[in-house]
Amino acid sequence: MTPLYYVVSFVMVGFHSLFGRIFGDASGAAWVLSIIGLTVVIRAALIPLFVKQIKSSRNMQLIQPRVKELQKKYAHDREKLTQETMALYKETGTNPFASCLPILVQMPIFFALFRLIDHAADGKGRAFLTPTLAQQFGSAEIFGVPISGTLFTSDGNAGVIVMAITLVVAMTATTFLTQRQLMSKNMPPDAMTGPYAQQQKLLLYVLPIVFAVGGIAFPIALMIYWTTSNLWTMCQQFYVIRNNPAPGTPAAQAKEERDKAKAAKRGEPVAGAAGTTTAGADTAGEDALPPMHQGGSSRPAQRQQPKRQTRSQRKKQPPQQPHKSQ
Repeated sequence: MTPLYYVVSFVMVGFHSLFGRIFGDASGAAWVLSIIGLTVVIRAALIPLFVKQIKSSRNMQLIQPRVKELQKKYAHDREKLTQETMALYKETGTNPFASCLPILVQMPIFFALFRLIDHAADGKGRAFLTPTLAQQFGSAEIFGVPISGTLFTSDGNAGVIVMAITLVVAMTATTFLTQRQLMSKNMPPDAMTGPYAQQQKLLLYVLPIVFAVGGIAFPIALMIYWTTSNLWTMCQQFYVIRNNPAPGTPAAQAKEERDKAKAAKRGEPVAGAAGTTTAGADTAGEDALPPMHQGGSSRPAQRQQPKRQTRSQRKKQPPQQPHKSQ
């Protein structure tokens, strides 16, 4: 954990040196904003991992019909089913555990921050968090509530109790809504059953309970970090689902309707019910105009003029025979 202490404290102290000039070195606002800055830096660094998670999650959704076929085919042979399923994952480049990677990577950072806050509450410094900074951090308050306080150590302080309960609810709600957003908007109907769906449902209900129970012992500063991280995840996931949804999902249908509405607003051709466009219908109408010999008003084709020839070329040509009258 020592390298993580240095990384986390370095980022926090760096932001604190910036916000401390505005709000004061000992102010709670400077330290809270430093925690939010730490969250933004960590989540920005995890964007490649998030992209990998999205791709793997989408592959898991798309291969669910093939997984179901394997389950029917090898229903009585669990070993063969496992082998064929793993071969399918390898063929499609899918990692069934990729959805847990961002959380797993963040947990060591989470515990490192927890230990730094715990030491700062006792006035002890660690890594780049010097004893002086640790004392400021441990005694910093936001809205009159110490950010190092917990529900267990509130000693009847109404402000700590209210803020801790509020942040526990916010942390639990954002965790639940983030997972719910993924399942309701970006999962096709075929993927709502089977092992992958069971895994998603497990995360949907278990993770909020874990954070709700653990949040009772978390310092307020730590819950600010995790709630900010959840809000980042919600916004990031909303952007991806809205602009690049998985095929056959409600999000994909909504994007198709938005694209049609934008095209109609710009006056671009929009596909109709019969699969033809407005411009196509106009073109077809023009092509369907009756020809001249059917009484139409089309202009006759111009008569092609003979090419000009020199006198020597005309002498070389044989004389033309007159046409016999019929």
